[in-house]
Amino acid sequence: MTPALRTERLDFRPYRPEDEDHFVALLQEERVRHWMGQGQVPDAELRALFRAILTDVYPTRRFDVWGLWRQDTYVGHAEVKQTGNVDGHELVVALAPGYWGQGMGTEVIRGLLRHAADDLGLTEAYGMVGAENTASLALCERLGFRHVRDVTGDDGTVTQMVVISTTGAA
Repeated sequence: MTPALRTERLDFRPYRPEDEDHFVALLQEERVRHWMGQGQVPDAELRALFRAILTDVYPTRRFDVWGLWRQDTYVGHAEVKQTGNVDGHELVVALAPGYWGQGMGTEVIRGLLRHAADDLGLTEAYGMVGAENTASLALCERLGFRHVRDVTGDDGTVTQMVVISTTGAA
C-alpha cells in the first residue's frame, strides 16, 4: 500500500473514496491541464481513473499515488511511478493554482525524492516538464535536476526530460 508521507506543511495521503471530487476538480482545472499537457477529459473518465486508483493501483501496488493536503485542504496530487520513456521512475506533481509560487512544489518534490530513496531504493528519478513551463523548469534547476533530452509530441509540443540523483538531492 502507498504509505502516508509528511513534509513540513503537507500530508501525502493515499486517496480515499471521499476524495474523488477533489481529484476530478484538480484535473478539470484548465491551468493544471495545460501544464500537464492534457486536453479536456470528460468528468466520467476522470471518475473512472480515480476509481482505478482505489481498485487497481493500490491493491496491486502498481505505483505510489497521493492526494496532497495542507491541514484539511486538498492542494494537489503526486505520484512516483515507472516511466515508459526510460528505464526508471518518474515524479508527477500537480498543484492547484492557488498554491503555486508558495514553495510547495519544492516541498513536494523533496518529499517524493526522500520516499524514492529511503522507501523504494531508487538512486535517481525523472521528471517530464513542458518546455514552456518556465516556473517548473526553474524549480527543477534549483533542486539539481539535469536535462536529459527533449521529447516532441505528435502535436509538436516539446517536453523536457530531466533527472536527479536521489542520494544528493537538495
